[in-house]
Amino acid sequence: MPSLVPQEPGRPPRMRRSLGVKDGVAIAASSTAATTSLGIGMGSLAAYAGRQTPALLLLAFLPVFGIALSYARLNRTEPNCGSGYTWVGRSIGPWSGFLTGWVVLIGSVIFMAYTGAVTGSVVLQFLNKLGLHSLLGLRLDPSSTGISTAVGLVALILVTVTAITGVRSATRLQMWLLIFEYAVLVAFCGYALYIGDQPFSLSWLNPFEIGSPQALAQGMVIAVFIYWGWDAAFSVNEETRNASDAARGGLIALVAMLGLFLIGAVAFQRVMSTGELIHNGPQALTFLGSSLAPEPWASLPLAALMCSAFASLQSSVIPTARGALAMARDRTLGPVWQRLHPRYGSPAVGTLVIMAMAALLAVLAVGIPKLNDMILTAVNSIGLTVALYYGLTALACAVRFRGSLRDGAVRAVRDVVVPAASALALFGLGGYLVWDYATMSDHFEASPDNGWFMLLLPALFLLLGLATAAWAKWVRRSPYFRTGRGTDADALTLPMDGDAGEPLPHPVES
Repeated sequence: MPSLVPQEPGRPPRMRRSLGVKDGVAIAASSTAATTSLGIGMGSLAAYAGRQTPALLLLAFLPVFGIALSYARLNRTEPNCGSGYTWVGRSIGPWSGFLTGWVVLIGSVIFMAYTGAVTGSVVLQFLNKLGLHSLLGLRLDPSSTGISTAVGLVALILVTVTAITGVRSATRLQMWLLIFEYAVLVAFCGYALYIGDQPFSLSWLNPFEIGSPQALAQGMVIAVFIYWGWDAAFSVNEETRNASDAARGGLIALVAMLGLFLIGAVAFQRVMSTGELIHNGPQALTFLGSSLAPEPWASLPLAALMCSAFASLQSSVIPTARGALAMARDRTLGPVWQRLHPRYGSPAVGTLVIMAMAALLAVLAVGIPKLNDMILTAVNSIGLTVALYYGLTALACAVRFRGSLRDGAVRAVRDVVVPAASALALFGLGGYLVWDYATMSDHFEASPDNGWFMLLLPALFLLLGLATAAWAKWVRRSPYFRTGRGTDADALTLPMDGDAGEPLPHPVES
């Protein structure tokens, strides 16, 4: 979310370029949320990949890393808080570009809705550990979607208030949360690797031992989703001192996530059988802590999970509000998304709208009674949309820099071959799952194992996105749909460098 410096009356607000590489790492790492992903995702992955979960995480990293390189290349040429929305619109077309921005917005809202419930579940687990199992006759069950969602709504309100105060204050908080949670995660996972009684096998790293193509594809979508979030670093381009800082921050966070995920996955499997991983579901990290240490030390992983969940919620608001701001300044979304707070300069109204939509979706999801089922439903829905917009952005990179095919093998591979291969991998994965969902069920049921239900949510998101795009094109008459070009980030007035008295540089590489 933008941190705009209020100016004298009559002048436009200007961006404060105070963020560097470490801030980008903090935002990207918080949004990826390694502790939350491990804590609630290992059970979901184990349900499809079994003991080959580490192999699945390693395999999914390959196309995701190709996408990250595409983001970095595009960002050097055209830094913009709209990122994929801007790049795809210019390189492929405005309709594809709008859908890229749209699925990021909707996917983030879904993520906040289910992460709010996860955060509520973690809080309830804490209360249970303190001996509080009921309140006013109401059972405080961490596995209950309804109770967890109610507590999660309070968490959504808290992180929304902190996000409105600006990116800089948010990244300071996130950095301290990251230090604590990663210290706890590395310590417990390292100890689990040492004392675990489940024998390690090299087959854990062999993706060919996954049971079926359907299980591989479904597990890949979940694994891609687990990596999702590193691109949040590219949403604060206007506030970074140098355009390359966002790219470095995102790439550093992504590689760090690979290491943490592999260590965590192997550590979990050294302590738990596949059945235990699946049974514990979103409470697997709590089970790990209680298996390795007595109280109060056993509660440290739960505390780390709580920090991760709160940081992930907060960091999700930042890129979502920034992307909506980029779309609003092109008139593809309404003006409400670019209304700025008079003191903090953040798009406060848009942030509140995002929180309200996430809260509404979380309440509607209470219809899925088990928290683990709700998580699977949300992850599958988001995974398909993430594969779509990642693939479109990588394809935009290959299209824009196709001239590199004449500039030597290195540039051709970097700018065209790797992005195109990554895009095709994700498109193929998504296409296979769409076909699989469409043919796996013969009736509709609100359940994560019902293919028609799993297709319904992404289909509704895309249809609603197309309707919104049509309104922007023919009613708002957005210039974006004539040119495919988003508003240039440098069109906003930038602050003066306090030391040199000159505008801060915004280098652009051709």
